[in-house]
Amino acid sequence: MKALIGKKIGMTQVFDEAGNQVPVTVIEAGPCVVVQRKTAQTDGYDAVQIGFSEQKPQRVNKPSTGHFAKAGAPPQRRLKEFRVDAESELKAGDSVGVDTFSDVHFVDVTAISKGRGFQGVVKRWNFAGGRATHGSHHHRTAGSIGQCTFPSRVFKGKKMPGQMGSKQVTVQNLKVIAVREEDHAILVKGAVPGPNGGYVQIRKATKKA
Repeated sequence: MKALIGKKIGMTQVFDEAGNQVPVTVIEAGPCVVVQRKTAQTDGYDAVQIGFSEQKPQRVNKPSTGHFAKAGAPPQRRLKEFRVDAESELKAGDSVGVDTFSDVHFVDVTAISKGRGFQGVVKRWNFAGGRATHGSHHHRTAGSIGQCTFPSRVFKGKKMPGQMGSKQVTVQNLKVIAVREEDHAILVKGAVPGPNGGYVQIRKATKKA
């Protein structure tokens, strides 16, 4: 299983063998504990549910307490399910670390983007806006949004003001610069969605070898 739950630490820079500066995002990836092993015989498909970041027992409700106790694992803040092959030897109680990505060169990272609140079309969709002079009264407004007699409606998907950010975003094909097992950290080239301290999901890239 080439997947983990992690936490975004922040951005920094490193230098490669040629002395080039490389911007990287540091992600604390694991260790994750396997909370549940699902099989085709019992659940209809093969998958593992892993947890990340231990939680205080008094902050977990009784059903979740029993769920963790059955796996022999401490309560976790974040749970995520990943598909695995039927031949996978992972079982409840196992620990999965960042060494999973030791031979991986590119990863896909999924997280919740930063929330920007209600925004207009200039900030949300990069509209140019109107003229700034001669009393146009049209500076940052959206302008016309539809037609007249036909089709007498606004097309779905029209770019308009609204809630910006706070959505699940996946960035694909981020290059793995370093895997530091002693720090449970993985360094990937480029930016990762979400704020520092936000939880992320890391998978082996599906579109790039």
